[in-house]
Amino acid sequence: MAVDKPVFKRVLLKISGEALSGDKHFGLDFDVIKSVCHVIKKCVEMGVEIGIVVGGGNFWRGTKDGGGKIERTRADHMGMMATVMNCLALADVLEQMDVSVRVQTALEIKAVAEPYIRLKADKHLKNGRVVIFGCGTGCPYFSTDTAAVLRAAEIEADVILLAKNIDGVYSADPKLDPNAVKYDTISYDEVLAQKLTVMDSTATSLSMDNHIPVILFALKDPENILRVITGEKIGTIVG
Repeated sequence: MAVDKPVFKRVLLKISGEALSGDKHFGLDFDVIKSVCHVIKKCVEMGVEIGIVVGGGNFWRGTKDGGGKIERTRADHMGMMATVMNCLALADVLEQMDVSVRVQTALEIKAVAEPYIRLKADKHLKNGRVVIFGCGTGCPYFSTDTAAVLRAAEIEADVILLAKNIDGVYSADPKLDPNAVKYDTISYDEVLAQKLTVMDSTATSLSMDNHIPVILFALKDPENILRVITGEKIGTIVG
């Protein structure tokens, strides 16, 4: 079956750590990771330049797991380390599929990854390499969603793809409210005003200020990444 042409040249894909754990809800599910990487490979072969920011919640969530037990900054740094494990797992599976990839981290970890340098990341992307960004922003108190928006702005991505465990933005939590309505499109102002949990408010404001559209969709079917990149209307567009 023929695949439509991509509507985006350069994208920033944000993958939650929890999504990589599959039904186990902790650690890594390599069947899930392989299916995600297989779709990423298809997108690269279509000429799409892909940067990836991955969360670390499948191993450690700073505010949730460390809250009240250890100092916040240290808890957040532990979360940054968790993202690196996910980055290396994604990189290895992609390399097994003959996809050229580089891992760059906001905290310097010379033995396993390049330090994040914007111009170097840009060069990698232009050369067809997937660039996986680890350690979030490198600063405590900022989420990996904020890191995704920051990296998207820095690499001048056309769009931010939020691959999560939910298939769009709803007026309320659909697990708790059977009357929750799913939005096809919604503005940043509405997201902030209604306090919807698309991203945290810092990430949403940063995305709004830099005029970067966000598409939120479910990663349960990894082919959704390809569908969004080729212009199919799924999930919710925030912009």
